[in-house]
Amino acid sequence: MQRSPLTKQPTGLGRLWAWAASGAVLGGLLAAVLFAPAQWLASAVNQASQGHVVMSLARGTVWTGSAQLVLAGGDNSVGSVALPGRLEWRLRPGLSGLSVDATSPCCMVQPLYLKIRPNFGGVRVDITDHQSTWPAGLLVGLGTPWNTIRAQGTLAISAQALSLEWQAGRLTMAGRLQVDAQDMASRLSTLKPMGSYRVILSGGTVNQLQLETLQGSLQLSGTGQWVGGRLRFDGLASAAPDRLDALSNLLNIIGRRDGARAIIKVG
Repeated sequence: MQRSPLTKQPTGLGRLWAWAASGAVLGGLLAAVLFAPAQWLASAVNQASQGHVVMSLARGTVWTGSAQLVLAGGDNSVGSVALPGRLEWRLRPGLSGLSVDATSPCCMVQPLYLKIRPNFGGVRVDITDHQSTWPAGLLVGLGTPWNTIRAQGTLAISAQALSLEWQAGRLTMAGRLQVDAQDMASRLSTLKPMGSYRVILSGGTVNQLQLETLQGSLQLSGTGQWVGGRLRFDGLASAAPDRLDALSNLLNIIGRRDGARAIIKVG
């Protein structure tokens, strides 16, 4: 078929401009991905945590950056607590998923390494064995009842073979997470410290939670399960007889008073 004489064919210069325009668009898209501002990641974390974890004053890019980590009670809460120093991170995409390493000079002696990968409509997060120590005062930022208790002390956190998987809106866990709350105190008691405690969360078909007292005048114990994203926990709090007056206010907050002890029930 003979082309119409009115149909203009691209000249060599026209083709060159077309290639240049396509290259500019692709280059712009690549630059947007490579140099995406860290604030984009901060906004995603804030939304995913429903305002409980806020990455303030984010600097750098999505892939390499830092921010001030702030814990808060949620979107409608009043008050928050900032981590001393800044949280630094690096994200590296790969064929098997996204590799993440994060560190905070104030609280981590070694970086935290995570591997995030899609998994049949869900997502799986594998966490390398890790240890870190955090000020217990950060819990105040999570709202009730922590903003009333005003805990003081240190939280030594360790993870072993820990992995989390979200599938169809359901969270499952494997491995073990241990938190040692050391030399704990509260504004509700004149006794400082009140004691040291251990919380162990063990993954499996049903996630198990265990609370025990390591030492101290305030005795805490209990067991629970994390079922369908909700915690069910039964425990007891009691005070040494010679420390009951100093711990009475705290016992009233912790649970339902039953004489010299308080019954703790969640869920």
